[in-house]
Amino acid sequence: MSKGSGNGTTRGDRRRNARRERLRGLLPRDGAVIGIDLAEDKQALAVVDHDVRVLARKTVKVKAFRLGEALDWAVAQAKVKGFKQVAVACEPTGPRWMQVQRLCAERGLPLVCIQPLVSHIAREQQDYTPHKTDESDCVLIGRLAAELHCYIPEELDETWAQLRHLGRRRAQLITAATASVQRIGDFLSVTWPVVTEVCAQPFKSVTWLTRPGWPLWGRRSSPPWSGPPCPPGAARRAGARSAAGSSPR
Repeated sequence: MSKGSGNGTTRGDRRRNARRERLRGLLPRDGAVIGIDLAEDKQALAVVDHDVRVLARKTVKVKAFRLGEALDWAVAQAKVKGFKQVAVACEPTGPRWMQVQRLCAERGLPLVCIQPLVSHIAREQQDYTPHKTDESDCVLIGRLAAELHCYIPEELDETWAQLRHLGRRRAQLITAATASVQRIGDFLSVTWPVVTEVCAQPFKSVTWLTRPGWPLWGRRSSPPWSGPPCPPGAARRAGARSAAGSSPR
């Protein structure tokens, strides 16, 4: 643990202080916050100050990408109350927050995001859970932003969006591959349990996976627990030779 010279602060304290100073620059104490609760077809907005006094609120039934007019209205309401600096806060709900980010960038408004887990815990602390509504959630989001329980999202550009898509696709592939291995292991444990003992980690063995002629559900000349099955078609050929009166070579 690295300590500063004289005051005892650590490197982590200095990084945390710098992060909070950056957030406070976007959310000054003499500014207003527009809290937005994003949904599919209905968006709830609340303009609050740093004492969490609701200055104005509005609910619009539009998609997130059509929030431009509502944002202009909220900024105008904050300026009527005497606030010169206005910031926007929302939860990173699906792709909707990226549409809000574009609208804020077009208007020169800073945007911060609230982690859904943070807002969930804060709702329980304020006993908002029994009457959870979009109108109460947008005020809660504004309060968390004013208290700096937020973060600055990444700037949306083509490269970042492509990396985000590839990361999601990688997570899907890993989940599908893991589920497939578990499903095959369940099948083999019933139909052919000894085959999984031929090596320490059969599902990671290239030789085991590429072994030709592993009939999981095919015909066998012996029970699966007695040993390796006969190759596909061997039982049929043996039966044909017996019917013809010839012995197998």
